[in-house]
Amino acid sequence: MSAEHVSLYNGVSVPLLGLGTSHNNGGYVHETVLYAIKECQYRLIDTAQRYGCEGQLGDALQESGVDREDIFLTTKLWTGNYGYKSALEETNTSMKKLQTEYLDLYLLHWPGASSTQEMEETWRAMELLLDSGKCRAIGVSNFQERHLSRLLDYASIVPHVNQIEYHPYQNDAPLHTFCKDHKIQVMGYSPLGKGSCLSAPSVVSISSQVAKSPSQVLIRWSVQNGVITIPKSTKSHRVLQNCQVWDFSLSPEQMHTLDNMHTNMRVTWDPSNIP
Repeated sequence: MSAEHVSLYNGVSVPLLGLGTSHNNGGYVHETVLYAIKECQYRLIDTAQRYGCEGQLGDALQESGVDREDIFLTTKLWTGNYGYKSALEETNTSMKKLQTEYLDLYLLHWPGASSTQEMEETWRAMELLLDSGKCRAIGVSNFQERHLSRLLDYASIVPHVNQIEYHPYQNDAPLHTFCKDHKIQVMGYSPLGKGSCLSAPSVVSISSQVAKSPSQVLIRWSVQNGVITIPKSTKSHRVLQNCQVWDFSLSPEQMHTLDNMHTNMRVTWDPSNIP
């Protein structure tokens, strides 16, 4: 896989396309992850404490034989571990499971916290982890504009990344503009809308026009918009297909069509319910 990269505002380079992982009760297949790393040359791997597969992923990274510095590794701190002391302790736990001495990107998984003070203390811990070198970049996940605005009121370091649900049916233009204005890189998960976008007439039509699969069209749209994209799959043939998006481009007209499919449909958690 010959992937393009994007630079975060602190200069850290991130592959535009990576592999998402999911819960270990059916959403994580060890052989598929190994295939993605070894055969398809995925170099961005995304996971989370809540998924319960950090230990298995750590084993896969070791088994792959790929040098640690060639992997861009992301994990996320779950809300149950928010708080200054807990955040630092659980980060060490995650790194031990992942068999690494540092994280390339570390995210707060959810905007909900027991209090503003808890969120502030947690972000202070994230900043310390960055300063200490245990993380190369820090950020958030599922944060909307109001969540980011509150964080920016007390943050010494602006989040490098906001990881959000991103596909043509969930394309929050104001949020993307807010992130761009604050130099926060958008990272998108569920680029296929958990399959809901694959049969959309516009996607099917463009797929026929460019002689690529609907999933490849959707992933290409995402990366062509400059969004770091992390599709998930437990099947090796789909992992291979998902990374074969660098030998074609979508036209401005095709991009415009997909850009304007937003219906505010979500296929995962809904952070709009978090004050």
